[in-house]
Amino acid sequence: MTESNNQQQVMDTQIQVPIFGYELIRDMLLPDLLGKDHTQVIYWAGKQLARKFTIDTQEGIGQFFKEAGWGELELLEQNKHEVKYVIRGEMVTRRLDLNKDATFQLEAGFLAEQIQRLKGKTAEAIEEQKKKKEILITVQWDK
Repeated sequence: MTESNNQQQVMDTQIQVPIFGYELIRDMLLPDLLGKDHTQVIYWAGKQLARKFTIDTQEGIGQFFKEAGWGELELLEQNKHEVKYVIRGEMVTRRLDLNKDATFQLEAGFLAEQIQRLKGKTAEAIEEQKKKKEILITVQWDK
């Protein structure tokens, strides 16, 4: 790769997009367009994204969240059949401040599919909002 191509790649990942535009599409337009089943559709969209962006490590998944503007992902705990994550940060706080009904199903679907691929077992995720403007996502897989 030439130096100018490398510089272009760095610049492409640093372009700033107004957060308001993202929120308009994600939290206002998509639910209206997709209707009453929008949370399920967005969950499956997250799974589809994970199939396009396969990641082999927990650290890589956290980095993807950061680069996608989804927030800071932290692995809280893991046992034989589930893993718990928390998502926090400025983007999460802002989304919840502007829309108390904001969902994080895209992130849940993405995590479910990544863990399913890593574990080699069918996995599903559930989202819970925490009081501290954090989102808890639990991914469970087949025993």
